[in-house]
Amino acid sequence: MDTAYGQTVSYGLVLKPDECAPVRVDLTELVGKALRLTYSGKIVCSSCGKVIKKSYAEGHCYPCTMKLASCDLCIMKPETCHFAQGTCREPEWGLAHCFRPHVLYLANSSGLKVGITRKTNIPHRWIDQGATAALAVLEVENRLLSGQLEVLFKKHIADKTDWRKMLKGDAPSIDLVDWKQRLLRELAEDLQYFEFTILDSAPVEIRYPVVTYPEKITSYNLDKVSEISGTLTGIKGQYLIFDTGVLNVRAHAGYEITLEAPHATATA
Repeated sequence: MDTAYGQTVSYGLVLKPDECAPVRVDLTELVGKALRLTYSGKIVCSSCGKVIKKSYAEGHCYPCTMKLASCDLCIMKPETCHFAQGTCREPEWGLAHCFRPHVLYLANSSGLKVGITRKTNIPHRWIDQGATAALAVLEVENRLLSGQLEVLFKKHIADKTDWRKMLKGDAPSIDLVDWKQRLLRELAEDLQYFEFTILDSAPVEIRYPVVTYPEKITSYNLDKVSEISGTLTGIKGQYLIFDTGVLNVRAHAGYEITLEAPHATATA
């Protein structure tokens, strides 16, 4: 799904109808309407385009998962970056993606958390996590530094989102500026060994197109259920929220589906 930040986040899904050019379906406009997704059983690697039986690392075949730098363990754990050792899977990709300004931030998704992202990926990273508020705290020159700083911060606060809690409603309000100041004081002794810029930015508030949050979370897996139908009651993070369950769209990257909704039928 692609996203656009505004008063309320706008979501879109690029689909390819039979024998037609790709089209973007505005999912936000479908909230509150009946929707059906049907999985054909076909999965295509999002990198090489090969038809596969099982996907890895958000839509890749196994060979691509083992070959691509974007699928390496250091993407999940940036503090383990091994570019300096000369063992990066794709050095040019590493230079283009990891040696760019990165930001360490605080966010309120299912509660207070710390995270890092490329500076150019703000606020989309926060939207992907379903954060209702976020605050950029520190800026550094590369991904490795951001990962090392994140290790310090997550000794004091969480670095993960409880996706079930996030999908049950907006987390209680948190004073992110107060937490920023508190953590910078507590970590002052450790932070003196790093080069960074303290950002003087205001918290960003994020609202999602959700009519109703589910009281009980039932998660769909297209490998087990080939058809999902119901009323789309909202979209948050990377989840479609139906009155019958929720679907993590990113976890099903590369899956061929047919989407049927009022005035929209297409296949991706």
